[in-house]
Amino acid sequence: QVQLVESGGGLVQAGGSLRVSCAASKISASINAMAWYRQAPGKQRELVATMTNGFATNYADFVKGRFTVSRDNAKNTVYLQMNSLKPEDTAAYYCNLHILGTSYWGQGTQVTVSS
Repeated sequence: QVQLVESGGGLVQAGGSLRVSCAASKISASINAMAWYRQAPGKQRELVATMTNGFATNYADFVKGRFTVSRDNAKNTVYLQMNSLKPEDTAAYYCNLHILGTSYWGQGTQVTVSS
């Protein structure tokens, strides 16, 4: 059974940086498309960034220029590099990976940005 393990969240001051990771294990094929979402308390989950199998990326306007998605196929791991963090970026961040037509979710990692 595919397992996704997220790591790298934490507490950071405004203007700081964090990198969150999402490692997939027990997979029999390469990661296809991937995405990062976030959900703040009392708010709906929102799409942050996506990357296709061809490495094409797309970002929500509120993170454009500050966040970068990447992937390491050899490690079955995807990353979200977050720079110039703002208090409004505070949320639980979730990875979503598509493998052989099935969608998998990470458990979420909390990112808290203090002002």
